Amino acid sequence: MRHLAYVGNGPYCYANSFAMLLGPRGPSTAVIEVTTGGPFGMQLVGGTQPFFDAYGWNPGIGCDRALAAIGWTSAVQHGGAAGDALARLRAAASRGPVWVGPLEMGYLHHQPEMTGPIGADHFVVVLDVDDVRVLVHDPHGYPYAEIPVGEFMVAWRAETVSYGDPYTMRTGFEKVADVTDVDAIRAAVPAAVDWLGMHEDADLPPGSLGNAAAAERVAELVEAGAGDGLREHLIYFAVRVGARRLSDTADCLLLAGYPEAAAVAATQARLVGSLQRPMVSGDLPAAAAALRALAPTYDQLRTALL
Repeated sequence: MRHLAYVGNGPYCYANSFAMLLGPRGPSTAVIEVTTGGPFGMQLVGGTQPFFDAYGWNPGIGCDRALAAIGWTSAVQHGGAAGDALARLRAAASRGPVWVGPLEMGYLHHQPEMTGPIGADHFVVVLDVDDVRVLVHDPHGYPYAEIPVGEFMVAWRAETVSYGDPYTMRTGFEKVADVTDVDAIRAAVPAAVDWLGMHEDADLPPGSLGNAAAAERVAELVEAGAGDGLREHLIYFAVRVGARRLSDTADCLLLAGYPEAAAVAATQARLVGSLQRPMVSGDLPAAAAALRALAPTYDQLRTALL
């Protein structure tokens, strides 16, 4: 089956937020996503929470790598007391949009059904701050969303997010080199090979698994009933973002002259995307079979990139 590039909605919060800040001089969200290194692998964090991204990877690691690959820089600020962080944000927003995150998504009550922390990271672009509210473009589908200041600060503290520092924001985005999409993607390939080989020092909790072992274990958990929030995590987030980033990876690798690797990534995209219907409908054996078919593709992708 021929691969077709995907255009549509999805949980691409940090890539979409970067795209808003970089504007027309920046690359597509697909190139941003691929150059983070995130699409190159799978991880089962703590033996319970699967992500279709590289073993040991998180957006905090990936964002600096993406900016370097595409020829941009930014200034990062984080930490400190809440009042000081709010003052920094207010001052920065008075000069222009600010990239902010991670936030705890569960505290963002403008999003339906969000009532408290769920351990999910999120990124937004802050447009304005006053004494009452923080005005944001929320790339999850909510332009010009107004968030009460107190609510925003609790979310921005990110205590229930597994990585990063509280009150992290980026400003001063500057293009420092003219880098083509092809060159940016090719520059990210050596790191992609390392991610797929799981050579990075991974700061992960005990029981974490990567790539084929992760896919096989998730298949077992699905067959056992996909309890303890696994089903919801897959159908509302992990499958949606995983299939999209792999589809984008296939497009980018083909553009950069890696047709064999692009074909493997396209296969991965189809396998991850095929999980959505059976996980929603309860056809758990079909979902487990797709995960087992996914397991050997990580070594195949690494070999195709060498």
